[in-house]
Amino acid sequence: MTTYKEPVSPIGTVAELFAGVGGFRIGLARHGWKTVFSNQWEPSTKAQHASDCYVFNFGSDGHSNEDIEKVLDDHIKAGKKSTVVPKTTLVVGGFPCQDYSVAKTANVARGLVGKKGVLWWQIHRLIAANRPPMALLENVDRLLKSPASQRGRDFAIMLASLGDLGYSVEWRVVNAAEYGFPQRRRRVFIVARDLKVFPLGKGFEPTEFLTKNGVLARALRVQPLPQGTEVVSIQLTGDLAEITENFDFKGKVSPFRNGGIYVDRVAYTHKLTPTIHAKKPLEGFLVAEKDVPEAFFVKEDALTEWKRLKDAKKAERTHSSGATYTYSEGKMSFPDPITEPARTILTGEGGSSASRFKHIIQTPSGRYRRLMPIELERLNGFPDDWTRWLSKGVEASDVRRAFFMGNALVVGVVDRIGKVLADDWVAHNAKR
Repeated sequence: MTTYKEPVSPIGTVAELFAGVGGFRIGLARHGWKTVFSNQWEPSTKAQHASDCYVFNFGSDGHSNEDIEKVLDDHIKAGKKSTVVPKTTLVVGGFPCQDYSVAKTANVARGLVGKKGVLWWQIHRLIAANRPPMALLENVDRLLKSPASQRGRDFAIMLASLGDLGYSVEWRVVNAAEYGFPQRRRRVFIVARDLKVFPLGKGFEPTEFLTKNGVLARALRVQPLPQGTEVVSIQLTGDLAEITENFDFKGKVSPFRNGGIYVDRVAYTHKLTPTIHAKKPLEGFLVAEKDVPEAFFVKEDALTEWKRLKDAKKAERTHSSGATYTYSEGKMSFPDPITEPARTILTGEGGSSASRFKHIIQTPSGRYRRLMPIELERLNGFPDDWTRWLSKGVEASDVRRAFFMGNALVVGVVDRIGKVLADDWVAHNAKR
């Protein structure tokens, strides 16, 4: 099974924001990336379970468990000699999909501001202050089509804000199962690179970049585009407040496809199709039935409720405005097929109560059961029992461990991207 080893001879350093339980760190370490700063902090709660789990596994050196906005306030206030957040080769983070809109300040001379509490702007602040050569970020694929009233606006703001700092930005929506991993987890991965360090060159050609030459094209191979195909180009004009107001105004479909590259205020994008990888079915990651605790088996009298929740349904409902509408849900598999990759793990996967969204499988003996935390870890590519301990002598509950994995990423995808980034960084240094 997967293991974690701290790199002995690092090729570059990493700052990990919104670190969770360390998925980025595990995947990157395999290719010589050493994480020297990490931040994990949950607002509005005294308990800091994810941070505790992170420290149990990695130690406390370089780890921060306080509001990242305050951390960066101190860092930026300290100026160029700040040691609060060390300068690193790479900044990484999985951040929430929020409203990234920007408004002009009351005193326009003071510039533009994003909404307080939106975590994207903390990533932006760190990149602007420390100027890392590279950044690797992860988000839900909904980012490409938010908000509903201006499809793609939030992503456009993000691209423009990074581009205006002097970075090129690649993105790809990745279904992990299509690249040979055992979970159908769909996320958008974003790679930003300082154009002064990694110039695209005079021969830059968007189609070749998206399908062959880019970081994501080399890490996660795609099929060639049909001959004569041209990528869509999207020009972003105006400052961030103007993009907020005008981008795809009243648009119903996002112009951003599942892959693209942004440079010099132009986004080049096209639908990309992964190369074929052999499927890894759920059954290869399960604990033997004899080793499953009784608490994970579903009692016979509870199966009716599980089946009801998984079944298709249609019902008339009334909106708060008084209008009636029909609410419907499609049928979900009961039980989940173990000969296919697992569905996406959600934060509510834990606990014994019946659920539409939890996995339920049938064992060789014919009994039904839920997935164990160790199996959820395997489906995300974490070492066995990675989330078991919060600190020495304090075990995490099964519900908490499932929550960790619902928030985590597929480590193997980071592994592949991290290898290409490492190769490029070594090649860059060799030329100096």
